Amino acid sequence: MGRKQKIVVLTGAGMSAESGLKTFRDSNGLWEGHDVMQVASPQGFSRNPELVLEFYNQRRRQLLEVSPNAGHHALVTLENHFDVSIVTQNVDNLHEQAGSSHVVHLHGELFKARSTVNENHVLEWKKDLVLGDLDDRGHQLRPHIVWFGEMVPMMDVAAQITQQADMLMIIGTSMQVYPAAGLIHHVSSRTPIYFVDPKPNIRSSDFGNLTVIPKTAVDGVPTLVNQLFDTLI
Repeated sequence: MGRKQKIVVLTGAGMSAESGLKTFRDSNGLWEGHDVMQVASPQGFSRNPELVLEFYNQRRRQLLEVSPNAGHHALVTLENHFDVSIVTQNVDNLHEQAGSSHVVHLHGELFKARSTVNENHVLEWKKDLVLGDLDDRGHQLRPHIVWFGEMVPMMDVAAQITQQADMLMIIGTSMQVYPAAGLIHHVSSRTPIYFVDPKPNIRSSDFGNLTVIPKTAVDGVPTLVNQLFDTLI
């Protein structure tokens, strides 16, 4: 048996939208009625920590009520024949719930909390997070989320993984938000790229080996996975 081909999958909000999770923000730039900087920045947390904590409590409660969709499950089946790594901008754990074994979260994880003082002190957390929830040294806990203006600590890991790709799949992300959008430039010009999005904003002509699949994750990912399996027969 030779080496399994390495597939790197970059996923964004469109991957989870059809599980019932709301996408990042609506067209007027508001997030659940809040300016995004009120609820997703260190400054917002300093000004009104209760608002920020409750905003993420609502996200966490919503995540507890949804399940992985056909797109998530299709990616799991890829592991039968390929070496699959998923790099996601999503903070949900739907990839893990579906059974994917190697997932890197660029923007943090909803089901974790961390110390406001020691960013390496991270706890599993599925219940509401409130003022008075402290780490073992008495410091307030905060959502384990990368907020605007903060470093993306997993970016270097994601870049190293992407450089190893024999094939790149991009699902449900506009590839407009940096630094994540820059990952596409870490693959060789010869590496096949598949872009699954119902409203694709990059064209096949933009990259040498790009195939655009203008479908939702629920429809497009199973279709693509079946195509890849057909090439193995």
